[in-house]
Amino acid sequence: MMLKTKYQILALGMLIFGLFTHCKPLQSFQQPSLKALPESFQSKKDSTNDAVVNWKSYFTDETLIGLIDTALTNNIDLLMTLQKIEMAQQQLNFAKVLGKPFVSAGVSVGQKRFGKYTMDGVGNYDTNFSNNITDDQKIPEHLPDFNIGLQSSWEVDIWGKLRNKKMAAIARYLASVEGKNWIITNLISEISASYYSLIALDNELDIIKETRNLQLNQLQIIKAQKEAGYANELAVKQFESRILNTRSLEVEILQSIVEIENKINFLLARYPQPIYRDKLQFTKPLPTQIRMGIPTQLLRNRPDVKKAEYEVMAAKADVEAARLAFYPSLNINANLGFQTFNPAYVVSPQSIAYNLLGGLSAPVINRKGLNADFGMANAIQTEALYNYQKSIIGAYTEVYNEMSNIKNLNLIQDLKSQEVSILTESIVTSTDLFKTGRATYLEVLITQTNALQARIELINVKKQQYDAVVNIYKALGGGWR
Repeated sequence: MMLKTKYQILALGMLIFGLFTHCKPLQSFQQPSLKALPESFQSKKDSTNDAVVNWKSYFTDETLIGLIDTALTNNIDLLMTLQKIEMAQQQLNFAKVLGKPFVSAGVSVGQKRFGKYTMDGVGNYDTNFSNNITDDQKIPEHLPDFNIGLQSSWEVDIWGKLRNKKMAAIARYLASVEGKNWIITNLISEISASYYSLIALDNELDIIKETRNLQLNQLQIIKAQKEAGYANELAVKQFESRILNTRSLEVEILQSIVEIENKINFLLARYPQPIYRDKLQFTKPLPTQIRMGIPTQLLRNRPDVKKAEYEVMAAKADVEAARLAFYPSLNINANLGFQTFNPAYVVSPQSIAYNLLGGLSAPVINRKGLNADFGMANAIQTEALYNYQKSIIGAYTEVYNEMSNIKNLNLIQDLKSQEVSILTESIVTSTDLFKTGRATYLEVLITQTNALQARIELINVKKQQYDAVVNIYKALGGGWR
């Protein structure tokens, strides 16, 4: 009879299991295909890549290196990102325990009384008249309950659902690390660009002061000519207005210097203070050749691309975990300890009790909710794939643009240098002619204005060249090593 009952229970269990799993497994949605990277940049193949160079070797200015070192220690955005990494680490630690038994210890004390007209009340009353129990086994009307023991629960990962959740947590942790690296890359780039902007403004300020001094000398000449009857008051006013204009340019540059200094101070997490820099750094030659490497190197050098890739991996694992949520779960629960209603036997071997239960469960009513989770996971994965594609195309385009920018800026600098040379000679010529009365004051003013504008433009071109050197290093994925 007992054997027949066991077979009936087994058959019932198999029937229920079959009902739970009769549905065809869900398949992931069709994902978009990714566009392949070109084999090279502008038909130029180079096996080496400057992105692998440490930033302290790429940027050689000791003052700039000191500023960057301070920022890498104190920058608030970077410190906040480190906390995000810590949060991702804790999520990973939580995911690591998934699929492992959970064991807890507990102590409980209670008391209860069953009514006389309940099954337990009648049964306990009848039991106390049994000849098979001793006096200390008799059940009191007010029944104490002492329980000391261990409780354990374990969801067995028979399909890999929990393993996929762990994989998703690992991928998100790695993505958070790459997010930190991308912030470092941007931080180094922003500080470097701001530092070179300061040096450029210092050089512009020198040119403006030099021009103002020249204008003051020429003002004295025009005043002397006026007294001698060779010039009029209009010429004097024109020179005075030009000097005031130059002075206003000087004030504007001084304000720009304050703002950029404080931008750097903010990145270094400190209050406003002067930034020491070597303006002669602007006269040093730029790198003549930058090694681009090949486009596929962007996939392992650019932190933003790697971050997007890890996000795709995490989303893919989430999709698989959501799909496996439709499968039955195997749960095992166990209890082991001492349980008694007589306090004299709390830790007695006769009070040892245990409970072991295993069961399969599968969703039946809430499948629509699981379908929604599965559909959302697929949508998130598709979005992550598009973001990954976007980051790859964006990285390639940035490198391509900066390569073209560097080439054209070199050409512009050559042309602008020739222009400055000619206009500088013109200032001397116009001044000499003006002294002898063979050139008008308007010709002198126009020549000075053109020369000043050209010299400032040449400095801006040099600044753009420094920006391009910084940007190409960032675009290639340099700075975080």
